Formats: sequence, C-alpha cells, structure tokens
Amino acid sequence: MAVLEGKVVVVTGAARGQGLEEVRHLGAEGATVIGTDLTASDELRAAAAMVLEFDVSEPAGWGRLADEVRREFGRVDGLVNNAAIPARDGLLDVSLDTWNTTLGVNLTGPLLGMQTVVPLMPGAGSIVNISSLAGLTGLRTTAYTASKWGLRGLARVASNELGPRNIRVNTIFPGYIDTPLVRQNPEAFRVANLAQIPLGRVGQVTDVAPLVAFLLSDAASWITGAEISVDGGQHAQGGTKALVDPAKFLDDTTS
Repeated sequence: MAVLEGKVVVVTGAARGQGLEEVRHLGAEGATVIGTDLTASDELRAAAAMVLEFDVSEPAGWGRLADEVRREFGRVDGLVNNAAIPARDGLLDVSLDTWNTTLGVNLTGPLLGMQTVVPLMPGAGSIVNISSLAGLTGLRTTAYTASKWGLRGLARVASNELGPRNIRVNTIFPGYIDTPLVRQNPEAFRVANLAQIPLGRVGQVTDVAPLVAFLLSDAASWITGAEISVDGGQHAQGGTKALVDPAKFLDDTTS
C-alpha cells in the first residue's frame, strides 16, 4: 500500500521545481495534495487535488486555505513548508526591502503555515520544513541565509511545543539541487559546488521528495526535531574536500 494513503498534505511553493516534484511524489504515494504558490502552473493543477494561489507571507491566504480545506477534506495530516525566494546580496549591500521580503516568505510563511494547519490536525500530524545548506553554513547570501537559519530554529521550537499533540516537525537541508531557480546562477557557481560534493554530482528534485514522503508517513512516527542534509555529503566534508583531493592526487602520482 502507498505509504501516504488517506493522508491530506499541504505543499507550499508547489508550482515548479522541487515543490512540484514533492506534489507529484506525495500523490503517487497515495496522499491527497493541496498545492499552493503565488501563481499556479499547469503542471501543478494537473498533479494536485486542490490548488490555491496566495502569498505565504500574508495571513489572509492562509485563512482562505483553512476554510477550503476544512470544507473539502475536514483535516490536514501533513504540511511541507517548501516555498522560498532567493536573495543574493551580501551583508553591506542587502536592502531592508529585500531583507523583509525574503524573511517574509522564507520564515514568516512557515510560521503562518504551522499556525494554520495545526488546529486542523486530528490528534497527530507531520510538518516538514525545507531549509537549505545555507541554513547550516555562513553562505554570503545574507537575507536568504538568515531566513534558513531562522527556519531551523523555528522547527526546533515547533518540534518541542507540538510533541504533546503528537505532531512531528522535521527539517531537511537540501544542497545544490538542479531546479529552474538554481539554474539562474552563473555556471561557475555550479562548478564550485560540484567540486565540494563527495558523491560527485549535483542533486535532483527526485533526491529530496522521497525523504519528504518518509517523514510525512507513519513509518517516521518516532522521528521529530531531526535535521537531515540531502547534499551529496557537501556539508559533512566541511570544506575539507578541496584540501584532501590534492593530497590524494599527490599520493596517486608518487606511489
């Protein structure tokens, strides 16, 4: 039987890329998926049971979602806080508008999502927050990095507070995932990331979605507060790969 059979799951930022793959994968695992995005895509409309267009940083949209879900399905079993926007400015260059907009979507959005769906969870539930490798490092993208670190802290607080309700909260930290958004970066950014990935390839959206499904499923019923990197080993090597690889090269050529 599909691992999410009978479960109702909300996925934000679902119109394309990683979010769209999550919708498709969760649906294939039996979930009834409500996909949200600022603007829906045809692909999302084809994959989701319900589609809602709204800005996750605005409470009104979440209120509409609660009304629609309560009327159509009566409950929510899972929430995937996937919606996020990039912001590449450094510390001395980031504007207050960029800072506020980025934290609004990437951090306030997940907060509002949790506040909305928890009352709809019938005695149990699972929340999966999609952070980033930036949420484990000091990546130069100031507003984006701060928002992803903030999401990490929010998830820890939520896992503690919601545990007595039997609602689990876990966080995933994807590394360099090949999505339309990431492809907007210069080629040099992809090359630099690839050089730091021990598994030797960039990630695909299909590398993330199965873990999301597992954490939403009853098979993960005693997992909460977990932080899981999906990055080909990039974070674990801590920047040492650039030091180790030349040494290995020397060993190979002098033996």
